[in-house]
Amino acid sequence: MRTVFFAGLLACSLVHAQDAAPPAQALGLAQVYAHALAHDATLRATRAQADGVDERVAQARAQLKPRMSFNATRFYNDLDRTQPNLLGQPTATHEGYYSSSQSLQLRQPLYRPALSWGVDVALAQQAEAQAVLSRAVQNLGVEVAEAYLQVLLAQEEEQLLGQQIHMTQQQKQSAEKRLAAGQGIRTDIDEAQARMDGLAAQQLQARQARQTALLQIQSMTQQALEAVHPLQPQALDTAEFLVQTPADWMDKAQARSPELRALQARLDAARFEVQRAQTGHQPTLDALLQISRSVSDTVSSTQTTSINRQLGFQLEIPLYAGGAVQSAVRQALFEQTRTEELLEAGRRDLNIRIQREWRGVTESTARMHALTRAVASADLVVVSAKRSFETGFRTVLDVLNAEERAHQARRDLMEARLSYVTHRLRLLSLAGELDMSQIQQADRWFQP
Repeated sequence: MRTVFFAGLLACSLVHAQDAAPPAQALGLAQVYAHALAHDATLRATRAQADGVDERVAQARAQLKPRMSFNATRFYNDLDRTQPNLLGQPTATHEGYYSSSQSLQLRQPLYRPALSWGVDVALAQQAEAQAVLSRAVQNLGVEVAEAYLQVLLAQEEEQLLGQQIHMTQQQKQSAEKRLAAGQGIRTDIDEAQARMDGLAAQQLQARQARQTALLQIQSMTQQALEAVHPLQPQALDTAEFLVQTPADWMDKAQARSPELRALQARLDAARFEVQRAQTGHQPTLDALLQISRSVSDTVSSTQTTSINRQLGFQLEIPLYAGGAVQSAVRQALFEQTRTEELLEAGRRDLNIRIQREWRGVTESTARMHALTRAVASADLVVVSAKRSFETGFRTVLDVLNAEERAHQARRDLMEARLSYVTHRLRLLSLAGELDMSQIQQADRWFQP
């Protein structure tokens, strides 16, 4: 009995604490998404990677521009020399002198096809990096929405459990009054108390799930968050959303999906790599301008200065590289085949996911309509069970079971609504259409 008393006291304290607690500071979906765009570490890393790939384009184009270099040397020469004199006798001499030289060279590539294809490869890699960044933004929108809805589901579950605890407390009080009047039985009171204990444990579990989901959002946004705006069912524009067919959504994805754009850019880069590898046997031609100046001081020549100016062309014709060029071409062709298969696999996988999310949207819509009627029916059963209990034809357990079924119907309806939002945002993400405007449109469904 003492355990039952303390459990009931805990349940009552949870209800009063929930009623007396100040309203938590909540954020909307668009606010959470905006903070995540600015502070999510994974997105910032992807953005930095894209910025780094942009530099490859500048580096590749720099290979086609003139290159100028300057070289300067200065040496002290210590020379010991032995030579025969006029009498044929060896004579040793020692010479010490300084020598220096400066050289300025300007090289302009005229015909280097490998460098030109290198620019095309860098541009394709840049396009792939931008598509990967776009995919990261799309994925972040889905992750933020899913975490937001997890918080909302746990938040709604906690509130529904609080209401059910309150109703169970009223049923317990009614059973106690009936027992005091000699009309009830002790079992009704014990059943109500046991139900309250279980509901209190479920409420604590829902609260823990809400805190865990809030921590996930705080990790992405780096913002203190205590609650989120609840869903307003009447704001869901299910009739205005053009579901169309999976084929229509696949056509959109073919044109805008960042995943397919990244794979297509990777395939373009592989094709350019094949062209660049095939240029390994082609000649190269550069224009050269070189000015050299040298100064030396020896016994035979004092302060000798010479300046040499050269202007011309340098032609290099590859003759034999041991089969390295052919091997590089084969390797590039294998890589091209691999990326072609990856692109085809990506299309097939995307088609499956689009169909899955499309069915999720349509089925969630139908499920919401069915569960709305189920909630209304469950409420009628609760009213009938309470009236039967008051007339003595039903027990408290019957009333509690009816209230539990009504609570479960409301929870299922909330899950169906949140499932509809999740599948809809995922479908937009797969089609490459989940941008800030779509998030702001979804934000209107959640109001404080």
